[in-house]
Amino acid sequence: MTHLVLVRHGQSTWNKENRFTGWVDVDLTAEGVKEAKKAGKLLAKENIKFDAGFTSYLRRAIRTLWFALEGVEQFHVPVTKDWHLNERHYGGLTGLNKQETRDKHGDEQVHIWRRSFDTPPPQLDKDNEYHPSNDEKYLGIDPAELPGGESLELTTKRVLPYFDSQIAPFLRANCNLIISAHGNSLRALLKQLFDVSDKDIPGYEFPTGNPLLIELEEGTLNVISARYLDKTRAKDLPPIPGANA
Repeated sequence: MTHLVLVRHGQSTWNKENRFTGWVDVDLTAEGVKEAKKAGKLLAKENIKFDAGFTSYLRRAIRTLWFALEGVEQFHVPVTKDWHLNERHYGGLTGLNKQETRDKHGDEQVHIWRRSFDTPPPQLDKDNEYHPSNDEKYLGIDPAELPGGESLELTTKRVLPYFDSQIAPFLRANCNLIISAHGNSLRALLKQLFDVSDKDIPGYEFPTGNPLLIELEEGTLNVISARYLDKTRAKDLPPIPGANA
């Protein structure tokens, strides 16, 4: 049996301020650090020996992975950081308070931006401070690949090819992995692993700092079981494909 742990970063400063964050590199709050450390303690009880870890270019996810690996005393585990695992880019919504945005644009429009699968937010111009082409972390990346705003669909099209080429081979080789990422990049993985429809995937939430432990059939990506380790903060999960067949 192969183990895959998906964990959304702990609470960030802009989570706390109810702002659209996306690719802005904000840090964890004190509560977020507490959540990340608890994730490590919960994982320690599972006695999983990880072979590798993956995370995004954003510090809130990187630090959450640090705390998780500290909790299981597996500092040696090789970690890959890649921008393809970044959060969805919120374009022109970046930095805005969510309630103020609803007051300005209306609940219906904001709901469409946040919870539709294929409707992107307003795009950022490349001279905007929040466009990734102005961030030194992405200077080595073709500017044409860097988004100025993404729908969940576009995020999925960014995340899944990376997963298929760089992560899935480890799982098929029966390596135990931990991925620390973001609500929407993890939604993309959930969509693939559980074969969730475009219509349904926006409805699934990842609680901050609560590891989702997925057990896979050896040599495949077939899900056998899945559960959040902190049951008190668990969210609904999609049905396991083929479970009722």
